[in-house]
Amino acid sequence: MLMRLLRQHLRPYRSMIIATIVLATVGTMGALYLPSLNASIIDEGVAKGDTAFIWRTGRIMLIVSGIQILCSIGSVYFGAKTAMAFGRDLRAAIFDRVLTFSARELNRFGAPSLITRNTNDVQQVQMLVVMSATVLLAAPITMVGGIFMAIREDAGLSWLVVVAVPVLAGSIWLVIRKLPPLFRTMQRRIDAVNRILREQITGIRVVRAFVREPYETARFEQASANLTEAQTLVGRRFAMMFPIVMLVLNVSSVAVLWFGAQRVDTGNMQIGSLTAFLTYLIQILMSVMMATFLMMLLPRALVCAERIGEVLDTESSVVTAANPVFILPQASVVELDHAEFTYPGADVPVLRDISFVARAGQTTAVVGSTGAGKTTLISLLPRLFDATGGAVRVNGTDVRQIDPETLWSRIGLIPQKPFLFTGTVASNLRYGNPDATDAELWQALRIAQADDFVAAMEGQLEASISQGGGNVSGGQRQRLSIARALVKRPEIYVFDDSFSALDVATDARLRAALRTSTADACVIIVAQRVATIRDADLILVLDDGELVGSGTHRELLATCPTYAEIVDSQLSAEEAAA
Repeated sequence: MLMRLLRQHLRPYRSMIIATIVLATVGTMGALYLPSLNASIIDEGVAKGDTAFIWRTGRIMLIVSGIQILCSIGSVYFGAKTAMAFGRDLRAAIFDRVLTFSARELNRFGAPSLITRNTNDVQQVQMLVVMSATVLLAAPITMVGGIFMAIREDAGLSWLVVVAVPVLAGSIWLVIRKLPPLFRTMQRRIDAVNRILREQITGIRVVRAFVREPYETARFEQASANLTEAQTLVGRRFAMMFPIVMLVLNVSSVAVLWFGAQRVDTGNMQIGSLTAFLTYLIQILMSVMMATFLMMLLPRALVCAERIGEVLDTESSVVTAANPVFILPQASVVELDHAEFTYPGADVPVLRDISFVARAGQTTAVVGSTGAGKTTLISLLPRLFDATGGAVRVNGTDVRQIDPETLWSRIGLIPQKPFLFTGTVASNLRYGNPDATDAELWQALRIAQADDFVAAMEGQLEASISQGGGNVSGGQRQRLSIARALVKRPEIYVFDDSFSALDVATDARLRAALRTSTADACVIIVAQRVATIRDADLILVLDDGELVGSGTHRELLATCPTYAEIVDSQLSAEEAAA
């Protein structure tokens, strides 16, 4: 999976990768040439007292050093730029894929895990890319070139290289070979910490209302302790590596000086060559160390790449038809024909044999007890889920055959939990119609009974809205969400219990204003309060996933015991008959 991600997302940056390789090669060759020049200065200049040779060779060393520095800077620049572009493209790919997911896939992964995969996991793979581009490219060149140059200086000591390199590589491999399972556990525990933290921040009011701070604190501490335990195990493995590296490096240096001194004493080796050989051995071992250091990043990057690949390889259960319909008649009619829906892994359908027709110019209401399947029912219309049986049609066309953009453009959905985006009142209202004028925004706010509190806010339409609409009340969020749908001017309005946070008087005024503005549209309302839907043209009664009644308020009172029971629990006999 890692190699597939690298091939796919690094392909557009081939030119920068080539530039990085070329510059890294030239820079590394320059670094390898410097010890040889230094040896020449010692053996030919210092030993013989040839000052002219020292100055001449010194100037060459300065030129080589300058070229090496420039090439190293260029290599790091292009390598880092490539890695950052890779991370940007990978995050965009994950984001685009998640936007195609239906509610089924979103529930499968969970928001905390998706956030972790698009941030922490991408960062780990990106770190591998940037380290590979800036360090790993130079390591094999240094290793091969260093061995060649060391043998060139003195073949008699080359056996030290043959011994030191495998010992260092093998020792480090023993340390890092058990890291992948630890990294996999660590990433899962990061998901858990993110999930618990997100729950606690989102549900802080509930936590405080039930005085559960100690319990939530203990729960977070446990998740944090689990993550700390996994990170500690990884850290212990890492802590073992540097002492091993330094031990091998120092022992190798001592061995070079020990055996090299004997060769110098016998006249088989010059002091400058011994100095150069020691430098080359250190360069070789350092390149091995850097390569194995990247091998430490590799296990975690592999795990993260697998998690990223799971997202990118997951196809939405809501797929676009091979030949989608792009044009629909203007008069919208919603029809469910023996529709059925079963959640994945469930034995019993949530909805069974649901059939009704909601027409333009009419208000169709859905009512039922909690858990009856009301929200699931209306989720079939914009294809948040696809029906597992029967059909859902708009204007006679199965929604699975309609182009998703075309379908969504016809529907204005006001969800059960209204959500506002960070920005202003105007930016939220223009979410469905970016070209809407200020006059249209105020008109929508008036219909939604939101103009009074928006006018009182500092900045009015340009008043700030925090994330999720946290700086306005629940009722204000609902009214702004309704206004957002009204600005869009869709042909089908779907209100999913969108009046629950409103008082009875505001609810009544809003519904009266909606009747005029949505007179030509198909309006579907899901509600808990009978007062909200009693005037609907068609009321659908759901009970345990089945349609047990349909008709007007008066008809259902006489023919549907479930509806009569709901009415009796909310209204007096006089109110119900009115």
